[in-house]
Amino acid sequence: MHHHAYLWTGPKARFDDEALRRPPHPDPPPAGSRPELVERYRQVAAEFRTSDLPPLETAYWLVKPRSLVRGTWDEAKEAAAWLGERLAEYAPRFAVEGDRDTARLARLVDAAAERLRSGADVSYGCYLERPSYLTLAVVTCSPNRAVPGLACPCA
Repeated sequence: MHHHAYLWTGPKARFDDEALRRPPHPDPPPAGSRPELVERYRQVAAEFRTSDLPPLETAYWLVKPRSLVRGTWDEAKEAAAWLGERLAEYAPRFAVEGDRDTARLARLVDAAAERLRSGADVSYGCYLERPSYLTLAVVTCSPNRAVPGLACPCA
């Protein structure tokens, strides 16, 4: 078992485009469906795997391009440390002052280490200034507990 890290920042409006953040349904719309529904399905089917947008289900980061992996670790403690470093890096830009509390951030890192040791994934999101959004995720791989059939992006 190992862990892959992912980071995304961008406009909140783009983050809110949930159709591009979920895998396409396995079946396309039936014949005779509205053209806009068919076009939206085609767009999602074409863009989900290649888009840098965070997936709604954390495990689906594993189907995204390998270039989006920000780090890989065998040890949960090292992956959680990466999360802590990123949280500290972005904390000055957090939109909500309470989110910057160092004790709170330390608790998040400790909780992440525990979850990762158990084989679970970790995903944190936070509003930044402007309105921008930050997501940090560490996904357990080989196998992923939530979706065991997903292949390792680095294999």
